[in-house]
Amino acid sequence: MVAIRGLHISKSYGHYRILEDLSFEIAAGECYALFGPNGAGKTTLLRILATLHRPSAGQLEILGRDAIREREAVREGLLLLAHGSHLYDELNAVENLNFAMALRAAAPTSREVKVALDQVGIGAFAELKVRYFSAGMKKRLAMAKVLLARPKVLLMDEPYTSLDEAGMVIMNRYIQDVVKEGASVVMATHDRVKSAEVAHRAGILRQGALHPLTREDLKTHELF
Repeated sequence: MVAIRGLHISKSYGHYRILEDLSFEIAAGECYALFGPNGAGKTTLLRILATLHRPSAGQLEILGRDAIREREAVREGLLLLAHGSHLYDELNAVENLNFAMALRAAAPTSREVKVALDQVGIGAFAELKVRYFSAGMKKRLAMAKVLLARPKVLLMDEPYTSLDEAGMVIMNRYIQDVVKEGASVVMATHDRVKSAEVAHRAGILRQGALHPLTREDLKTHELF
């Protein structure tokens, strides 16, 4: 089953064209790693997939729906883990998770929240205000949010940034678990080594075009 289908996607800002006629498919239960130099359009493409930006041209289907015309319905099944943590410094970890889930019309139990925090290794800091968290702890808290949301499509912008080695292991274990359950993962990353552990396919954005990469490319070739 195809979870994401893009047909002739283009994106321009004024006279500057970032994405040029991209066509791609990502299956349910697949992890796709997206590479490219700074400014290549990786984040722009992720934000289009997240329905936060509209493409200038082309068609986008996510989870069987038109992602341009039915944005609200599509958003129910996806989650974007972006560069920013989108956390509230004056709330503690538990309050942040409960607030985030409330925005998705969900109400996890106290046990579910505790399990999620323990799973990402910050259960001991459940009552600590987020303003005291390190960047890596904030990334782990964002991961806990994903665990509770259980999206069918997970979009991640530089998922390994700020994480220590243990955090990267947790991240990859989670990615492996969700794809086994049938979720689709698209990650924009510069980390070839860690992404090669979980990615089924990969591509690189260059000059607005998307080129496929093999696993060997991730291990032996200079991408950019």
